[in-house]
Amino acid sequence: MKVADILRVKGNTLYTASPDESLAIATNVMAGKDIGSLVVMEHGELVGMLTFREVIQTLVKHGGTVGTTLVRTAMDDSPLTCTLETELDEVRRMMLGYHARYMPVMDNNMLMGVISFYDVAKTVVDSQNFENKMLKAYIRDWPEGEDKSADSTT
Repeated sequence: MKVADILRVKGNTLYTASPDESLAIATNVMAGKDIGSLVVMEHGELVGMLTFREVIQTLVKHGGTVGTTLVRTAMDDSPLTCTLETELDEVRRMMLGYHARYMPVMDNNMLMGVISFYDVAKTVVDSQNFENKMLKAYIRDWPEGEDKSADSTT
């Protein structure tokens, strides 16, 4: 399974911020939309990623307030990215290896979407549930006469 398959199911709604936007405004957008990240775009290009991890680090650094901090100051300016063709297993390894909860999906220099660790986990669970369902149906429909050799040895 590839990242394109996840985005096809998830949809392609994107929430972005500008690097010169107030961190307070960006945080309000994240809370209001119930999302854990914003892609930071400047002049149509990906320049960073803002997640609640960076927001919390900024809060701790500034004694519990974001004050006049800009997104540019708080964001991860070199986020981990993947492509539409990246295999799901590779995405899992990358996210686990770098402790990344969100990953922008790029096609050349164009942002195609963002996948989260939740999206990846949900895809894996859904896939396993489908496989289990198919295996159970296969076992239930097993022809009765084909198991005779195993029964005759007991």
